[in-house]
Amino acid sequence: MPSLRGMPWGVALFVVYALAILAGVGLSLGFVVDQAQTVPVTPLGLVVMALLAYTIFTVTVVLQRKAAARGLALGLSTLALPAIPLALLFGQLIGAVLLAALAALLFRGLRTPAAAAWLDQP
Repeated sequence: MPSLRGMPWGVALFVVYALAILAGVGLSLGFVVDQAQTVPVTPLGLVVMALLAYTIFTVTVVLQRKAAARGLALGLSTLALPAIPLALLFGQLIGAVLLAALAALLFRGLRTPAAAAWLDQP
């Protein structure tokens, strides 16, 4: 993939973040499918499927270097924000600090001029 050479660090960090989300969704699908055996449509299943579709679409658009990918990537990056108070609620101070650092790096990296220049396809 020669078009991925020169990818800014913020975009590369986002791709790793999105792949981690996809891995987490993949690991949770077993539970969602087990629920679907008793009830065909569950709120959790709807949320997981929406997250899966949004993440796959965003990663695809980012790898195609489309200009619209920047806003979608920033939107998906906001998913790290609710995890910060949840980590604090469960007494995980180190986890909350790491999540806050990840969110800050994602927002900073995706808003750089290099990221905007790399995501330049119409």
